[in-house]
Amino acid sequence: MALEITDANFEELVLKSDKPVVVDFWAEWCGPCRMIGPVIEEMHNEYDGKAIIGKVNVDMNPGVSAQFGVRNIPTILFIKNGEVADKSVGAVPKAQLTSKLDAIL
Repeated sequence: MALEITDANFEELVLKSDKPVVVDFWAEWCGPCRMIGPVIEEMHNEYDGKAIIGKVNVDMNPGVSAQFGVRNIPTILFIKNGEVADKSVGAVPKAQLTSKLDAIL
């Protein structure tokens, strides 16, 4: 299962990571989020050891959501060396997400 990222552990798990990190900002009530959820889980398994794949529930973690200006969900941030390298908004094909991650590996 993808890593659960919260306001409390975001800095440690994401900003200080020595690997690229994919962060899926989502909510229980969001239909497109539920569509992309299985893709995030697949990526978590496929990129094990190469990248960190995690999810932030925006309803429970408003701090980090506001910090990165997340207004629409799902928003997926691709973070490398503590900086946002790329992002994707909305339910998009898996190939689009993996190509963005591959570009920063």
